[in-house]
This record gives sequence, C-alpha cells and structure tokens, in this order.
Amino acid sequence: MTYEVPTGRLTDQQQADIVEHMHVTDLHRLLDVRPVRLDPMPVIFSMPVAQPAFNSSGNLHGGAIATLIDVAAGTAAGLGSRTFVPGENSIVTADMHIRYLGRPRGGTVEARAQVMRSGRQLVVVECRVVDPQERLIAIADFAAMVVPLRQPLEAAEHADTADPDI
Repeated sequence: MTYEVPTGRLTDQQQADIVEHMHVTDLHRLLDVRPVRLDPMPVIFSMPVAQPAFNSSGNLHGGAIATLIDVAAGTAAGLGSRTFVPGENSIVTADMHIRYLGRPRGGTVEARAQVMRSGRQLVVVECRVVDPQERLIAIADFAAMVVPLRQPLEAAEHADTADPDI
C-alpha cells in the first residue's frame, strides 16, 4: 500500500520553484538531472546517459545513478512528508540502499520515486531506475528524516535556508 500525499496537488508556482531549485546545485547541473513529473506520485526525474556520468570504463557510474535516486527520492519524501515545511525544518537523507541490476540501453534513465510510508520524522520511499525500454537498471529503498533547520556548511552566494536539503 502506498501513502497518499497529504497536501494534494502542487500549484504551478510550487512546481516552478522546485524546478528552479534543482539548477542551483552544481552536481545536478553537471549530470543534467531534470524533473519530469512532480505531482502526482510517483515523482520522476531523468538523467542523460552521457559523458559527465560515465566511469573510467565508459559505463554509467553508480554514483551518478545514486545521485539521481537521491534527488528523486528526496523530492518525493519532501512532498510526501506529513511534517516537512521548507524554511521551518530540513529533510535529509537518512539511509539509502541501492541494488544495481543492469546497464541502460538508450540515451536517458528515469528514477521513479514513490512514498511508501510517512511518519512524523521518517519518510520511506521506494525508487526504481529504468531505461527507455522500461528495463530495470536499479532499485532503491530510501529513508529521509525531518530534522531541525540546517544552515549551509559555508556561506554560499546561492544558499537559502528555506530550500529543502535534498
């Protein structure tokens, strides 16, 4: 059974704010991680199978896949949390376990993240990464925690404590 997002559908402005926030993080820009669908669940993000995401053997790097999963599952956790409020607290990755199952065929991969359960502090998400032929590339179970508001590690021009910590 899946958990229904308590806040309902996102407004166009809320979706635009999430999309804008994605391009603040250098790693997300480098890997070209992009939202495909934010509402309703599952949350879907895509990433090209391209040179910045390759390892030394010319294959899609497991860390790039992990980053895609972290972004999709973290976004789903934030949207599906009963208690997370941007600017009032932070939502952070508490645990992530990934099984790498195959090599993608095609130019992109998609991470599809679905909230399975949301409590006061912990949000559990399942995420599947597929290629354009719908072949399963990786599967992950992910947990995020709602914690007191975190300040940036260093003063950064673009850092905003109101942004989710995903």
